[in-house]
Amino acid sequence: MIFVNDGSRDRSAAILREQFARRPETTRVVLLNGNFGQHMAILAGFERTRGERVVTLDADLQNPPEEIARLLAKMDEGFDYVGGVRSERHDNAFRRLGSRAMNAVRARITRIHMSDQGCMLRAYSRDIIDAINACREVSTFIPALAYTFAHNPTEVEVAHESRAAGESKYSLYHLIRLNFDLVTGFSVVPLQIFSLFGILIAIGSVLFYVAVMLERLLAGEPFNALRTFWDRDILQFFLIGIVLFGVGLVGEYVGRIYQQVRERPRWLIQAVLEKDSPASEKWQAQQRSSSATGT
Repeated sequence: MIFVNDGSRDRSAAILREQFARRPETTRVVLLNGNFGQHMAILAGFERTRGERVVTLDADLQNPPEEIARLLAKMDEGFDYVGGVRSERHDNAFRRLGSRAMNAVRARITRIHMSDQGCMLRAYSRDIIDAINACREVSTFIPALAYTFAHNPTEVEVAHESRAAGESKYSLYHLIRLNFDLVTGFSVVPLQIFSLFGILIAIGSVLFYVAVMLERLLAGEPFNALRTFWDRDILQFFLIGIVLFGVGLVGEYVGRIYQQVRERPRWLIQAVLEKDSPASEKWQAQQRSSSATGT
């Protein structure tokens, strides 16, 4: 069992130290130096894995650990990547509707087909883990990244429980940011759609200009109805909105390029608790010293 503590401010680090002290042969703890996000925490855990199969599980236990057997049974059938699909979600209506909407958007603009992208109960083969560890992306979405590397992926229904304690840290803002990472990290379709939309507007403007010229040349005003719907100010605001949207979209991609080329560490590890590790022994000695001196 590999536990990754992503900069939590409660007693998680102390609890994990106690767990490691009780079962050092089967426990490995990665303590991050701050909060770097769920997917960076998982990547930090992936780098410490050694097994031929790796299963990820959220600490809130909304996906019961007993469901791991379902995923491993599917892998026995020859699948190299098995994703969990929550059969009956116990989240609030807002989270369910938001997830469905994001699933629909992602399915249309990428080639990644997942029924439930928000379920992190997933099983990965060693080859996929090695491929993920070789990536140095600053912003990523692990389930989608694994799907791109999988040779024979599949999904299986798993149970979903109500949250036993605490509240989800995924606000609306974090969900939107997460899906921006998913969309911009795995597809250039948004840029292509914006370019296509710009082309259509340009063609429409030319056609309208031709129509106005013909109206002036021909007798009468056959395009009078068209003039009724014409409003220069509304069109101007519409085009400005489209331009701002496009600039923001391009900025999302450029911003991610900027983050990537800086090559800053994606996370910092405070300590790793594992058997026969000098760093583990040093960290535990520091903690014991702090407790003894009351600091």
